[in-house]
Amino acid sequence: MSSKTAAPARNVPRLSPTRDRILDAFAHLLIDQGERAATLEAVAVAAGLSKGGLLYHFGSKDALVEGLLARLDALVADDVEQIRAASAGAVDYLIRTSMSEGTVLDQSIGAAVRLAQGAHPLANAALAATRRQWLSVIEEAVGDPDVAEVIMLVSDGLYYESTLASPGQPAVDDTSTTRLDRLLTVIGRMTDGTAIR
Repeated sequence: MSSKTAAPARNVPRLSPTRDRILDAFAHLLIDQGERAATLEAVAVAAGLSKGGLLYHFGSKDALVEGLLARLDALVADDVEQIRAASAGAVDYLIRTSMSEGTVLDQSIGAAVRLAQGAHPLANAALAATRRQWLSVIEEAVGDPDVAEVIMLVSDGLYYESTLASPGQPAVDDTSTTRLDRLLTVIGRMTDGTAIR
């Protein structure tokens, strides 16, 4: 997975603050404790609501899942626009933003992964669609599906590694910036420089 953190989401419709708070609470519970712990009661408590207040916004746990995955889809669609519009190029943007930094997109991905671990079919489909969208935009940029797949695997590896970083440690520092520059140089050689502006 990749996480784009260079710019705030521009075209993602905001839910009501309460609905956003509920989805944030649901995502945190999924990530921290897993799907079994993310009961309606636990989500309501974490969001600072009564269970009735939660049910007013999301009538069931399935509705919560659907809301979370819809938010993921909107965030990814916005991210794809940012990749396409990146002044340094799509590949540069993808690689430099393939670090988990706790954004709403990162939280949505993490929560979807936890649901997918429980064999939730909608979460599996959402994660597959997310990766297809990123892969497609990179393939457009480099013109070669195999090279695009290699670039995505590099991005996935960077994201995975950043999720293992020590709490409180920045995902990107001077050392990792130099490392990303080197990775982009290697990718530039793979694409004869066409992927890197």
